[in-house]
Amino acid sequence: MDDAPAPIRVLIVDDHDVFAASLAQVLGFEPDLLALGTASSIAEARSLIPTALPDVVLMDHRLPDGDGVAAIAELKLLRQSTKFVVLTASTADHVLVTAIEAGASGFLSKSRSLDEVRSAVRAAYSGEAVISPEMLARLLPRLNRRREPGRVDLTERELEVLALLADGLPNSEIAARLVVSVHTVRNHVANLSAKLGAHSKLEALSIAIRQGLLPGR
Repeated sequence: MDDAPAPIRVLIVDDHDVFAASLAQVLGFEPDLLALGTASSIAEARSLIPTALPDVVLMDHRLPDGDGVAAIAELKLLRQSTKFVVLTASTADHVLVTAIEAGASGFLSKSRSLDEVRSAVRAAYSGEAVISPEMLARLLPRLNRRREPGRVDLTERELEVLALLADGLPNSEIAARLVVSVHTVRNHVANLSAKLGAHSKLEALSIAIRQGLLPGR
């Protein structure tokens, strides 16, 4: 009996056909990744996601029928467990802030290496934020701070974990700081994300800031 975990299902949304096809081919060589193919527009992604059931979508910013970043919130409704990583040539803060607020798991410059793309897919799938701590620190103060009604009550430990997430720390480093197991940290992250209605660490941080749970950020 084969007990190997199912591969991570990846959909690439990019209108540069050669780039998208080449990236799909490279990802397909990895035993733990399954390239589902490519979509060249938001409309095509909208039709593919409910049937292809991707775990991770690599999403271009500029697409023929609109802004890929702005479309993430809508596309996430088609399959809420799907993680979105923005592939972009633009590192303008307003683009990256919009991606975070839309629920993206992070972003990756198109100039990065294939190894980094593969690592980003795996990180997003496992719930990690695909963003450097330095960039996160720069962007968090720019997130929308409109107060949402019905503030969520987090435990003291969950607030500690949330603050360390805002420092850009992965689960392993949070576990070391709090002197607990990585499994315990994962549980705290899952619990606070569920309370906030978030499906990624970045989305959790965005919601937490809107709810005033991260004062001073």
